[in-house]
Amino acid sequence: MPRVRLRAAAAALAGAAMLAFTPLAQAQQKFINVLTGGQSGVYYPLGVALGQIYTKAIPDAKVSVQATKASVENLNLIQSGRGEIAFTLGDSLSDAWNGVEDAGFKAPLKGLRAVAGIYSNSIQIVASAESGIRTLADLKGKRISVGAPRSGTELNARAILKAAGLSYKDFAKVEYLPFGESVELIKNRQLDVTLQSAGLGVASIRDLASAMNINVVAIPAEVVTRIGDPAYQAATIPAETYAKQSENVPTVAVRNFLVTGEKVPADTVYAMTRALFENLGQMVAAHAAAKAISAAEAPKASPVPLHPGAERYYREAGLLR
Repeated sequence: MPRVRLRAAAAALAGAAMLAFTPLAQAQQKFINVLTGGQSGVYYPLGVALGQIYTKAIPDAKVSVQATKASVENLNLIQSGRGEIAFTLGDSLSDAWNGVEDAGFKAPLKGLRAVAGIYSNSIQIVASAESGIRTLADLKGKRISVGAPRSGTELNARAILKAAGLSYKDFAKVEYLPFGESVELIKNRQLDVTLQSAGLGVASIRDLASAMNINVVAIPAEVVTRIGDPAYQAATIPAETYAKQSENVPTVAVRNFLVTGEKVPADTVYAMTRALFENLGQMVAAHAAAKAISAAEAPKASPVPLHPGAERYYREAGLLR
């Protein structure tokens, strides 16, 4: 056969081979969608950092980061296969596993699997100083924002206000807004107080404290006890967390988790878990809340089972027997 024909035949075979292997290559493509929260919260900057970590550590994955309404939306998205890893509050995770409809879960989400317990959210009730709000009792008749409807923050608000003997009917106005929008309304004197469930030093409250004098409202230990849920633990907002906050303020904390779905491949979850703990410094650089993330504590006390991929990492690291 002449050389020209040989070359043509070889080119045709190569083209056929490429066509044959294209579907296989596409099938092997990993997708990692990181589900976070509102851009003025803590989940979002940590999620962006996590996305950057995965892009470098898992080069065969196509990584994206999605801003969401946080815990409740994230858990429903994971259950439906529209995300590979998500941030969530522990109480929302428990409600999702048990199918608590009032919390936003029409049925038990049994496809959820834990990757890691991370830092704790502090429930931070912050009012403009000029509103006169200093205690939980002072909230009556005031204008409040409690977070997006049925978000993890809003579920926290319901639990805490109920334990304090309050309901939404006791307020002059209730808004269901993200952190940043809540702060803007307080600055404009359209709201008096915001309840935000986030890591300490959250950007939205720092912004508010830099713009006007604020009062950080105490949540006493007896109120935490009355909530009656082990996910809620007494905690403290240390003095100087925010500008002109001169004293420690008692509050309540709820642990956060990273979760995935049972159908996400074990090797992908293993790679995600390993990359997280090998690059914690990058998470801390994104937000100081990540200083509380500990590999030794990460596999403990989850309300849902660990994913086998995450479990493999913890066993290899000597953190599980």
